[in-house]
Amino acid sequence: MKYKKLMAGLLLSVCGFSAQAEQIGSVDTVFKMFGPDHKIVVEAFDDPDITNVTCYISRAKTGGIKGGLGLAEDTSDAAISCQQVGPIELSDKIKKGKSQGEVVFQKRTSLVFKKLQVVRFYDSKRNALIYLTYSDKVVDGSPKNAISAVPIMPWSK
Repeated sequence: MKYKKLMAGLLLSVCGFSAQAEQIGSVDTVFKMFGPDHKIVVEAFDDPDITNVTCYISRAKTGGIKGGLGLAEDTSDAAISCQQVGPIELSDKIKKGKSQGEVVFQKRTSLVFKKLQVVRFYDSKRNALIYLTYSDKVVDGSPKNAISAVPIMPWSK
């Protein structure tokens, strides 16, 4: 029974539950004779809980035969930039926020164990949203990370 629960939890973590990214573009970095080239991919996603915040992520995508089949593990390299694109209203839930942050985006970067994640924090003292992106592994984790801050500003039409 424990095995079934573990597998169900693993499947849910692989599938993800947060925002979907829209690919904006990509550049090839290494030519591969067979399969797609290695790339840097630029994707955008809107914060699922806060209207009018959009984040852009650039990340490495492994090519070759394994990459084309979805079996390759992407590197942990990623960058993030988030912007206010309209008026922002924060819910009480966000204002009270968890000190550990809230996962707002996940992308599988290997067949099973590795994900690129974006976690949102609210800095009430500075009235800003902070977005941290990092790559994790079930066993080791990864120190590679990037951060973006969105100061919440008045918005006029």
